[in-house]
Amino acid sequence: MNGRLPPLNPLRAFEATARLGSVSAAARELRVTHGAVSHQLKALEESLDTALFERGGKRMKLTAAGALLLPAVTQAFSGIAAATAQMQRPATRGSLSITCVPALLSFWIVPRLSSFTDQYPDLTLKLAASNDPRDLHSSDVDVCVLYGDGNWPDAWTRLWSNLQLFPVASPTLLNSRPLRSMRDLEDHVLLHGDTDGREWNTWLAAADGADIPRRRQHFMGDARFSTEAALQGQGVALGDTITAAKLIAEGELLVPFDLSVPANDAFYVACRHEMRAAPIVRVFIDWLFASLEADRLPEPSTLGRTLLRSKAGGRT
Repeated sequence: MNGRLPPLNPLRAFEATARLGSVSAAARELRVTHGAVSHQLKALEESLDTALFERGGKRMKLTAAGALLLPAVTQAFSGIAAATAQMQRPATRGSLSITCVPALLSFWIVPRLSSFTDQYPDLTLKLAASNDPRDLHSSDVDVCVLYGDGNWPDAWTRLWSNLQLFPVASPTLLNSRPLRSMRDLEDHVLLHGDTDGREWNTWLAAADGADIPRRRQHFMGDARFSTEAALQGQGVALGDTITAAKLIAEGELLVPFDLSVPANDAFYVACRHEMRAAPIVRVFIDWLFASLEADRLPEPSTLGRTLLRSKAGGRT
């Protein structure tokens, strides 16, 4: 078979010249001289004993023989390029087990997941909503996305994103019971995404509202549930710049005050040291960081009704 195939370099010169329409353009793409491309074309025509181009004029025009050869050459080079890329691509077949903070999993990762699974169709994901650092030492878990202080011994850890916290509520709730001042919070249910109220305490202290009576409040233990309750008009929750940003941008949640405070903790990506180099782990972590940069939304805007000053120096 090798004796019946034209030489490779002349075929490359032929494909580039036919596609670009000139010897000079082909030479620039192939990073060789004009004379080198002309020599390769002549060698190919001699080996095939037929003319492939009609010479004359500013643009090289294929002969009937050249037009017959070009699609086969183009397909062959495309196949070689695809096979080479596949060979160089990390091994991403198999299963990847991920645990993630529930709110981040529901409101940020799942809506964007197709951009990852489309890129790695041979990878099966096992997703679990969890913010338990003990998952880091489970052989059944490959990657964890955690909300905390990042201090988890014997694990590889990298900060993914800091957060700013601010009150959010549904348009329906604010239409029926407006939030025009801090005192108006007395008439609303406070929805806590933690178990001890620390996050609301931090925000209220920064807003000079620590002494506001809290007549009704619910502790939900997770920001996913407090956010869902806010979406349903059941009270005012604390949103953050990651998980609530899209809901705010689409008008499903409103921001009644212009004050935000830094969250006590942050989002981290973590895994066991021996898993960090695994190709399927590496591509997922790389996707997480790339997606954060590509999809980062501007700081949520407020309704412009209530302006507050932060004693804590939080970003507003």
